[in-house]
Amino acid sequence: MEVIGKIKMIDQTKEVGSAGFKKRDVVVTTDEQYPQHILVQFVQDKCDLLNNFQVGEAVKIDINLRGREWTNQQGETVYFNTIQGWRIGKVQAEAVQPQSVPMPVAEAFPPATSLNEDEPDDLPF
Repeated sequence: MEVIGKIKMIDQTKEVGSAGFKKRDVVVTTDEQYPQHILVQFVQDKCDLLNNFQVGEAVKIDINLRGREWTNQQGETVYFNTIQGWRIGKVQAEAVQPQSVPMPVAEAFPPATSLNEDEPDDLPF
């Protein structure tokens, strides 16, 4: 799966917990009729992939959806989802909106042949 859009925000790398787990968030705004602000999380050694990117750049991020279950102290089970990035690359403006070359009208259709008045017209109308 992938997310394509412009970088809105890049957070700093943060260490979470006592085991030294590293994470870094980036927000990408999609280019659609109703733009979406998608939070993508990079973890551990993938955090450094964001070092070469800046706010405003068009990017494509390859992602995995992650889900996990957690039971709180009251015994209630709660579910969490994360969008986890594993690769990021710059997108050129031409790659996002490919332009088609219009075909000249003369080449679009074969030339019409002249009708022979002696042949019967087999059209039903």
